[in-house]
Amino acid sequence: MVMDENKLNRMKELAALLNSASKAYYAQDAEIMSNFEYDRLYDELTELESITGVTLADSPTMNVGYEAVEELPKDRHEQPMLSLSKTKSREELRDWLNGREALLSWKLDGLTVVLHYEEGRLAKAVTRGNGEIGEVVTNNARVFKNIPLSIPYQKELVVRGEAIISYSEFERINSQIEDVEAKYKNPRNLCSGSVRQLNNEVTAARNVNFYAYSLIRAEDVDFGNSRKAQFDFLSQMGFDVVEYRLVDPDTIMDAIAYFEAKVQTYDVPSDGLVLLYEDIAYGRSLGRTAKFPRDSIAFKWADELRETVLKEVEWSASRTGLINPVAVFEPVELEGTTVSRASVHNISIVRGLKLGIGDRITVYKANMIIPQIAENLTGSNSLEIPAYCPVCGQPTEIRQVNDVQSLYCNNPDCDAKKIKSFTLFVSRDAMNVEGLSESTLEKFLAAGFLHEFADIFKLSRYETEITGMEGFGAKSYANLMQSIENARNTTLPRLVYGLGIENIGVANAKILCRHFQFSLDELRRADVEELSSIDGVGEVIAAGIYDYFRNAERMEQLDHLLDELHIVRETVDESAQTLAGMSFVITGSLERYENRNELKDEIEAKGGKVTGSVTGKTTCLINNDLTSQSSKNKKAKELGVRIISEAEFVEEYLA
Repeated sequence: MVMDENKLNRMKELAALLNSASKAYYAQDAEIMSNFEYDRLYDELTELESITGVTLADSPTMNVGYEAVEELPKDRHEQPMLSLSKTKSREELRDWLNGREALLSWKLDGLTVVLHYEEGRLAKAVTRGNGEIGEVVTNNARVFKNIPLSIPYQKELVVRGEAIISYSEFERINSQIEDVEAKYKNPRNLCSGSVRQLNNEVTAARNVNFYAYSLIRAEDVDFGNSRKAQFDFLSQMGFDVVEYRLVDPDTIMDAIAYFEAKVQTYDVPSDGLVLLYEDIAYGRSLGRTAKFPRDSIAFKWADELRETVLKEVEWSASRTGLINPVAVFEPVELEGTTVSRASVHNISIVRGLKLGIGDRITVYKANMIIPQIAENLTGSNSLEIPAYCPVCGQPTEIRQVNDVQSLYCNNPDCDAKKIKSFTLFVSRDAMNVEGLSESTLEKFLAAGFLHEFADIFKLSRYETEITGMEGFGAKSYANLMQSIENARNTTLPRLVYGLGIENIGVANAKILCRHFQFSLDELRRADVEELSSIDGVGEVIAAGIYDYFRNAERMEQLDHLLDELHIVRETVDESAQTLAGMSFVITGSLERYENRNELKDEIEAKGGKVTGSVTGKTTCLINNDLTSQSSKNKKAKELGVRIISEAEFVEEYLA
């Protein structure tokens, strides 16, 4: 009984660790332990559950994932999206075939998305989410680089696949980010953030691709009980289908060797292979466990480990104030290349690995690409966390956010932070100053040209110095000066957004300005109570706004800035506020408007509000598919909220 109790306690400990890691990885795009460590702990938990016959309610072997984030609408999957059981044994993979044929394909490392087509057109796209409820990303899916927006098949089609960003695209995007520690950690995290954007212009700029790997529904099509026939059908519909090989027990080893050789140079992120029975009926007859389907299994590459010595840990400050650790070790050969550095990501991982200079560590390449520390064989736990920022020398602070501990610089005047604030200020949605890239701003800050935002409009004082800088000449200087002159004429929402007030994005900036009749003075004088009463603000954001405008130094600098600007005064035509007090929800595809944002802007210009979910306060749901069985339509019917088409809305509310 003592041994069983110890086992149960260890299972509870493992479940808590693994759930925290999964939540950080899937829901927050963070990483608190390596893939290697996660797999090791997961295997230990699985073995303990087998020995004890106990599976805890919160065990990750039972839970498929975490709840979808709040920023996007949600939708329930018609079929649960299960994880796959896995193995690293080639022999086990061959034995699993049980003498039958199967499809061996890449296990892609991106973001799973389910596409729904109706009458030959893409109607809905939903992420995996927690396996039962996902996030609706239809607008973003429409700008995937290789997705068919219309197909010849006119009945309902549901296809599951993986949205990915290639390694070459990942490198291209990172190459445009000057701050080393602000670069994306891996293609999977970059893809996840790109697909879940609220603005699909960002998604489009990142060249997301989609690879189909499972046909869920195609009414009245006879596939002859063949998975391969389904893949062929999807190819005929215009989908890029995940690369696969039809295998049996005699050919599977050669097929694995083929994929193993190709993964070394494959541009598409993959963390293993998937084996799926070719015989559809046989696969379905096997049923499923609580977490895994029995018609398929995943194969993960055995990691190539090398032992080495940790020489140092570099601490690099970013423009957000975050200071990230990078391990530097004796060079070793891994997967055909020499590696000597690996990101450790955050303080949680540093402490979990018990790092110390001189420790013997093992390293590997996650997905055979990204160097990671697998294990610390010494575990001295002697590494000192910097008490001072490596950029400005001011005190640092360890903060915990969503179970992840990270190191931050507290100095608001740290050069790394200044770069961030100036970059936001000159960005397209703010002052829109062309020619002031982050690298250029960094040069100007280092040269002492910029101390506050107003200094941007005084850069002409440094004509000689700027034209003498590398990459600058008379023409580029003249273009920059013209861009700065153009930026002097702006609007209040652009200015408010550009100030970088915490939690104030483009949408909130517009809401604030409309509420105060586009009067900056009124906004500056507002108290927390009034700010909190504004829809979309709330107490936390209100307190941040109030504190910002109570900082004497900031207000002095704001006054300096206002002396350089001409703010085009926008007025609210009360007679045009025909939708004031009304709340609308928009879903599905549109015909008259280019996208939902265009319709949203028109509604807001007339005083209305657009929200992401249907409630009892919703005036009406705008959906061109009035008979849709989507969650929004169902909710509207439950609450007695009207569902009207786009044309009806225009005629009734905008005419």
